[in-house]
Amino acid sequence: MSSAGPRPPVRPRSSHATRAGGALAAAALLLASVAATLPAQPTVVRPARASAAPAAARSTPTTIILVRHAEKAAIPSDDPPLSPAGEARSLALLDALRDAGVQAVVTTQLQRTRLTAAPLARELGLTPEVVPVSGDAATHARQVADYVTSRHAGQVVLVVGHSNTIPLIVTALGTGAADPIDDGSYDDLYVVTRPSEGAAHRLHVRYGSATATPTPGPMTPPRR
Repeated sequence: MSSAGPRPPVRPRSSHATRAGGALAAAALLLASVAATLPAQPTVVRPARASAAPAAARSTPTTIILVRHAEKAAIPSDDPPLSPAGEARSLALLDALRDAGVQAVVTTQLQRTRLTAAPLARELGLTPEVVPVSGDAATHARQVADYVTSRHAGQVVLVVGHSNTIPLIVTALGTGAADPIDDGSYDDLYVVTRPSEGAAHRLHVRYGSATATPTPGPMTPPRR
């Protein structure tokens, strides 16, 4: 992974989406209040067959942290790695979440999501679990939401996805519709907390270097 100089801080945003320097601090408070290569062989899972978590775990709030993959290179177009800016952002994600208590990491099969999660997964000794992108975005979002809430109930989980799947996963987790992520925006970070009883809660922050100001647009099929 190439050197990117000093790692960018996490920056807080406004009321709906805090821009984080204190933003991940805010996320950490939320977590507390409600409770250099790819990893060699990521675990590929079939969400429909995910085993349920023990009953004791289901009585503890589940916290899901969701980000889009970091900036990608231009080639190869079908499965690009991260660009230098993306490598720097993956390190910013490590800085933001190293003390957040992450216990599991879920990505897609595409290397830009796996590379985004790699620094944090390595530091925490976690093997990313792969829920492949297949079919339409809404189906994939439901698969990820079902997988995380059944397999990792009561834990803190990082999910790395795509600009057109992360908002749908946030929505599928029961916090209401999330705004689309602009194709040029890479710094969105959501924290969804699902208590054992009652409504789920969502915090939207930004981390690392600022990217383009999001512009709402129509959702499209999953980008591969």
